[in-house]
Amino acid sequence: QVQLVESGGGLVQAGGSLRLSCAASGRTLSTDYMGWFRQAPGKEREFVAQMRWNPVYTSYAESMKGRFTMSRDYAKNTVYLQMNSLKPEDTAVYYCAAQTLGESTYNYWGQGTQVTVSS
Repeated sequence: QVQLVESGGGLVQAGGSLRLSCAASGRTLSTDYMGWFRQAPGKEREFVAQMRWNPVYTSYAESMKGRFTMSRDYAKNTVYLQMNSLKPEDTAVYYCAAQTLGESTYNYWGQGTQVTVSS
């Protein structure tokens, strides 16, 4: 089992920044990928960014490239999502997810953290 706890969401004005955190615990050595997803009201959940653990490789959704940066702290078993130049359309619940070795999809999810960007 892998437990994921997100934090760092909140209300920010357009053009502002937020940094989300996702602390992982449990069987973290079995992690293959960590990812961020988001879901806006009335919309499907969408991919934001992901990072492969070994070898390290990060990828982003096209609309987030250049504005969002995913990083990690090995010692803290934590991944981060730095979000800059936020837009009202970035408003959503942001979820952290983990895909463990041998799995083909994300199989662990956090509870989500709300990000609201005002215009």
